[in-house]
Amino acid sequence: MTRAWTPDDVLSLMRGFQPACVLAAGAELDVFGAIGGRRVTAPALAAELRADPRALTILLDALASLDLLGKEGGEYTVPPSVAAVLTATGSRSVLAMVRHQANCLRRWAQLAAVTRGGAPADRMPSLLGEEADQASFIGAMHDLAGTTAPALVAELGPLTFRRLLDVGGASGSYTIAFLEAVPGAVATLFDLPAVIPMARQRVAEAGLADRVTFAPGDFYVDPLPTGADFAWISAIVHQNSREQNRELFANVYAALTDRGQVMVRDIVMDESRTQPPAGAMFAVNMLVGTQGGGTFTFAELRDDLSAAGFADVTLVRQDEWMNSIIRAVKG
Repeated sequence: MTRAWTPDDVLSLMRGFQPACVLAAGAELDVFGAIGGRRVTAPALAAELRADPRALTILLDALASLDLLGKEGGEYTVPPSVAAVLTATGSRSVLAMVRHQANCLRRWAQLAAVTRGGAPADRMPSLLGEEADQASFIGAMHDLAGTTAPALVAELGPLTFRRLLDVGGASGSYTIAFLEAVPGAVATLFDLPAVIPMARQRVAEAGLADRVTFAPGDFYVDPLPTGADFAWISAIVHQNSREQNRELFANVYAALTDRGQVMVRDIVMDESRTQPPAGAMFAVNMLVGTQGGGTFTFAELRDDLSAAGFADVTLVRQDEWMNSIIRAVKG
């Protein structure tokens, strides 16, 4: 049964962008980190941030109205729980993800034009610049995977691979989780040259630098390093068209040893393409952000893996978000 909508329901939904924009601006300007543990007035903070005093005052008041800042006598503070999640050094920081979502928001605002023309949205860097935006994206992926990867890897059961190939391994969260689960194994992390230093740092911090080889490259144009008996493709297929996924899977197939296996972690949609709901929304994110990306059904991913030569394609884990897993074997 479809929902019975009222005008208030529709307008409430429409106004949902407002708090997100306020939070995005605060994160992009690093308001929370700039205030830190002190009390500060809007004019003083505006001078530090090189912001317009009137504009910053309005933004700070809006953040206070959302309980993201405290305000007393014209001075603003950051509550401890907010500092924990919205400062770079916070114990549960999601600042990188908030900044990444702000970049997504700029593309989502162009959805109508994208829908009419079919091309992805124009990319507009944040005030922090393109390099910082990429770092925010990698940091966001690390924040997500850092909490989910160990549990997800443990759920996969006993693993016996000798060499892991982490395709598009980003910050190395899954490489770390897999190597901690299989002490005798080694890994090759393959990603773009600009990403490798971030991954190298995090792998070193985990004490695993001697077990990981870093291979810079672009899997759209470069062959993958060979010799692995297990390949991991995490949160990548959604950014591709089906044709690109077939090419990627063929590249992985060529890199694996005989009877090597691949696991694909991503959103897997049902045949209606409306479930899970988060997947339907994420398809929009790919529409505005990529040339041909989207979210796919198991049947589509199975066919694309099979076309690359893989056999025994199985959906081993179904999830409401990004943690569905498909496994296949090199025939």
